[in-house]
Amino acid sequence: MPEENTSDFAEYATASWPRLVRTAQLLTGDFHEAEDLVQTTLAKLYARWRWIPRDEIDMYVRRALVNNNLSRLRKRRVVHLLMPFLPEKAHRSHAESVEAHTVLWEALGDLSARQRAVMVLRYWEDLSEQDIADVLNCSVGTVKTHARRGLEALRAHAALAGHPHASPGAKR
Repeated sequence: MPEENTSDFAEYATASWPRLVRTAQLLTGDFHEAEDLVQTTLAKLYARWRWIPRDEIDMYVRRALVNNNLSRLRKRRVVHLLMPFLPEKAHRSHAESVEAHTVLWEALGDLSARQRAVMVLRYWEDLSEQDIADVLNCSVGTVKTHARRGLEALRAHAALAGHPHASPGAKR
């Protein structure tokens, strides 16, 4: 790969790393798995970098991130519990925040991989339904169905009952 493409990729990867890891963590529920998922995605992306239209890079990367996560889930076929442990001695406001995140991650972990992807892309990445459909390679109607069913499942989830700060769709 020409040196200019390599430096262009390195700049993109460095600038996008925090956002990609945050998205991947919401998809996987685990920080370390999220980093692995982003590394895998960026490694695959590097091999195709010169052929990706520059105006479609973010959409391409999101699609690759979601697809790599779905592949990881299919390969493992293991239920992932998205429940990080709470620190024993935390400030009250921080502890409440951590608890709310924990409850929400637990509820997200009970959704199907596609529903979870729609929830993450819609409410954390703030993508439109059309953009989500492009990332997931499905129709807008399918996105709407996954979003509706995902929100219904989250609203009905026992772990979210009584946790007003862990409401679906609230950005953190």
